[in-house]
Amino acid sequence: MVRSTPPSKTKQISVKLLRWYDQHRRHLPWRSAPGIKPDPYAVWLSEIMLQQTTVQAVKSYYTAFLNKWPRIQDLANAPLEDVLKAWAGLGYYSRARNLHACALVVANEHAGQFPQDEIALRALPGIGPYTSAAIAAIAFDQRAIVIDGNVERVISRLNAIREPLPKSKPIIRSFAQIITPHQRAGDFAQAMMDLGATICTPRRPACTLCPIHSACAAALSNEAENFPRKLAKAQRPLRRGAAFFVMRQSGHVLVRTRPPKGLLGGMTEIPGTQWSEDFTLTNAKKAAPLKARWRQLNGEVEHVFTHFSLSVTVFAAAVPDDSAAPEGCRWVAKSKLDKEALPSIMRKIIAHAESWQDLRSTKVKS
Repeated sequence: MVRSTPPSKTKQISVKLLRWYDQHRRHLPWRSAPGIKPDPYAVWLSEIMLQQTTVQAVKSYYTAFLNKWPRIQDLANAPLEDVLKAWAGLGYYSRARNLHACALVVANEHAGQFPQDEIALRALPGIGPYTSAAIAAIAFDQRAIVIDGNVERVISRLNAIREPLPKSKPIIRSFAQIITPHQRAGDFAQAMMDLGATICTPRRPACTLCPIHSACAAALSNEAENFPRKLAKAQRPLRRGAAFFVMRQSGHVLVRTRPPKGLLGGMTEIPGTQWSEDFTLTNAKKAAPLKARWRQLNGEVEHVFTHFSLSVTVFAAAVPDDSAAPEGCRWVAKSKLDKEALPSIMRKIIAHAESWQDLRSTKVKS
């Protein structure tokens, strides 16, 4: 059952929350100062980066992107490869590809100006219901219903919603529709996010500091941490694979570019096997990109993707300088690897291989 909040209190929620926001708003690189009209490009860029990524992780990437591409036309004119390189390490790389695709559409089909309504925004690459609402509200002050994880938590506690997520999403949206004001909708959306990020936190929420504490059913019954309720997550399947780190005596590392579509599409990788649940090390070396004295390194590289966990066995070898790169591969100077579009899993594999201290001094076949 959902606790019914009287109409008079729903208005008080937005009034109190906006008053609190005016005093305690977070100072974020992409957030406009009071009285300054937000830049839709900056809002869009930050919202795409913040999808499933923390504020702290995004800050440096956001600043670097704006310094490199200060206008959406600049981003649209950039090669996709450069965008992927700048995104490397931030994860969920389809966002980078969609980011570039969206910049092209806005620059070429909308004269460099973002549409102001949700429906038109949602037609752009990489923009779904949440992002379109966030841009409409924050950049254009449209009355849009913005619901992220923080907002879900705040509303679940306000109403002590006992239905677990995701079943409770329609109930949450219904209440968000009621409490979202017609004026300052963008500030209200950011206030809800800030409240969830700083006070109404997942663990040990600071209820006594909350500006809408008196309207919160979960806080009044001292069970805020019990909300929102969630269904138990299914265990991620474990996939395994092997990677082959090979270096020339001159310090060049063999890499290749992944196919443009699919997981980590267009990113740079250390050559390796397919990742699968039934992978075994038997005959794994047959998948090596070239002949060498491969040494299996101790330990494995672990990584967690959204839908599966990964464990990679790393083989390493050193080869002469005249070793040719196999088809589809290329040699890159070790000192320039940081400029490659390397996802986090590949950076881990490289770091693991570099722990083999005797790599360059190992006797190699000529």
